[in-house]
Amino acid sequence: WPQKLRDVLLKVAPKGLGHVTTMMCGSCSNENAYKNIFIWYRNQQRGGSKVPFTPEELQSCMINKTPGSPKLSILSFHGAFHGRTLGVLSTTHSKDIHKIDIPAFDWPIADFPRYKYPLQENVRENKAEDERCIAKVEELIVEYGKKGIPVAGIVAEPIQAEGGDHSGSNEFFQQLQKTAKKHGAALLIDEVQTGGGPTGKMWCHEHFNLDTPPDVVTFSKKMQLGGYYLKPEFVANLPYRVFNTWMGDPGKILILEAIVNVIEKENLLKNVEATGKVLYDGILQLEKEFPEVINSTRGRGTFLAFDAASTKAQGQILTGLKNKGVQAGGCGVQAIRLRPALTFQPLHANIFLDKLRSVLKDIK
Repeated sequence: WPQKLRDVLLKVAPKGLGHVTTMMCGSCSNENAYKNIFIWYRNQQRGGSKVPFTPEELQSCMINKTPGSPKLSILSFHGAFHGRTLGVLSTTHSKDIHKIDIPAFDWPIADFPRYKYPLQENVRENKAEDERCIAKVEELIVEYGKKGIPVAGIVAEPIQAEGGDHSGSNEFFQQLQKTAKKHGAALLIDEVQTGGGPTGKMWCHEHFNLDTPPDVVTFSKKMQLGGYYLKPEFVANLPYRVFNTWMGDPGKILILEAIVNVIEKENLLKNVEATGKVLYDGILQLEKEFPEVINSTRGRGTFLAFDAASTKAQGQILTGLKNKGVQAGGCGVQAIRLRPALTFQPLHANIFLDKLRSVLKDIK
């Protein structure tokens, strides 16, 4: 098993992250990654990972009281989705049905950028949006510090998938990392949806040109099993602090091994880049042909989306595509998201674009 971890998961690890913890799914990957962040944060407050727990900490944690159960927080973003289990649900903000009736932590929620498209025609406005969102992050970190619930970490998706396929710019994530470091908070990049190649890189955050690697990167979905990569200082300092029965689904690593070999052998990341360009350019052309029906094409690689003019039009497009043999998905309020396989080629993209054009013609 350790050899498989080295040969498969660490073989495709994000640059600079040499440790991995396996989990069953995306939710439990984020759930346990938060625990690693809190452990790291408290170790720093104590003066190091070798400083022993006090009797008061050990006793108070058993009844959910401070100092053993500290008041700490994870900052997340409006529109985010990080899972449906109890802890991570406090950082999920995509749909009310996920959260209604479930108790939640008082943790800060910042604004994630909402850009104007096409990007090249709205550079000044989108730069201002990045700056506004980063200022809000900093404001909330200070506010929650004063409230006695300091921010131990920030969690963000490279592209908010469930929340509407909203992308963050390279500059936004560069500034987000600098802000986290400035305030002593960890940065967790949730690659559960974006990891595994659909953006043209194995990990979407590799597009961002960050000064240093993120502190933690979570994964699941295309990676077959869940888990997270992390820097050495974030590894729990004692056994059983992060643990469960199977530590994920070990058998799935055999499937992932075959997938990784095919990605390399068939150069599928380059295929995603080429196919993504055909898709992206084609949808932009359809925007021009049907400006009253679709807009705001966005994304990276084949991890693409566009907006319908209304929620009603979103439903009509999805139904129309399904009637023509195409499975697409809705997300957010009115977005259509595309999630083709890594083997999807330009010729398939052109077939899709023809079908999409025929559907758009019938939208009233």
